[in-house]
Amino acid sequence: MKLCFLVEENYRYDGMPVEVIRQLAAWGHQVDVLRPGGSLLRMTDLVTAGSHDAWVLKTVSGGPGLTLLEAASAAGLVTVNDARAIRGVRDKALAAAIGRSRGLPIPPTYAAATPELLAQTPESEYPLVVKPANGSSGRAVHLVAAPEGLAALGPELRGEGMLIAQPYQPNPGVDIKVYCVAGDFYATERRSPLHPDRPHPERRVPVPREVAAVAAQVGAVYGLDLYGLDVLLTPDGPVVVDVNDFPSFRQVPDAAARVAAAVLDLARTHRPSPAWCTPPSAPATAVAVP
Repeated sequence: MKLCFLVEENYRYDGMPVEVIRQLAAWGHQVDVLRPGGSLLRMTDLVTAGSHDAWVLKTVSGGPGLTLLEAASAAGLVTVNDARAIRGVRDKALAAAIGRSRGLPIPPTYAAATPELLAQTPESEYPLVVKPANGSSGRAVHLVAAPEGLAALGPELRGEGMLIAQPYQPNPGVDIKVYCVAGDFYATERRSPLHPDRPHPERRVPVPREVAAVAAQVGAVYGLDLYGLDVLLTPDGPVVVDVNDFPSFRQVPDAAARVAAAVLDLARTHRPSPAWCTPPSAPATAVAVP
């Protein structure tokens, strides 16, 4: 098969996707690598039908790679993951709205274009977790205990674009990171970035049944095939606090081979539109006839 990987400069030497690309090449497949953040792109000619069997995206959130992947999708080409699915989770404000509307356990989420507007968040929602809507790798994530704490964050958050705020979810100070590869789930337990004072080395753990159910629901709702999610085990059950398309797949056994095989399988098939692209069925309403 002939594949095109869109790889941002940040991931140029990263194990994911470099090892996956090497594995595919070792299996005899042709893999072209395009770095959208470091190239002049002639968009009108670059994406053409039949140029590649599939396009695979591994770029930073908000980078130019997603635009190129969407162009490939618009030309009828297979993309991994589905371009609309990626758009649906990379904007965390959009992801929260989609997830809550489809029954995922996601905290109530407020969105604001400026840090000052977040001050309108009801005081009853504190403590708050505040982060950029297009953030990644734990960048600029803050726990704000009271409304007066927002003012001090203003200078740091002002250049981050759209922001989101969610009520803090009580938890034991660790996150469960779940990876999905070809329908199989793997999990690691790690210290929460909001609790740096609680030492907890990352380690592989069994996937709890209730967490596996939520992880499967995440894939179905957003239309993702290769993905990861961050879950907190709260007194009320698992809560999803982040969803990532094409994560690092750390701690997944034989990750490069498993992910490479999944890419090939997805390249051969066309996945239906993400569930969120189809509005939920409205309940029937009785109409009085005069």
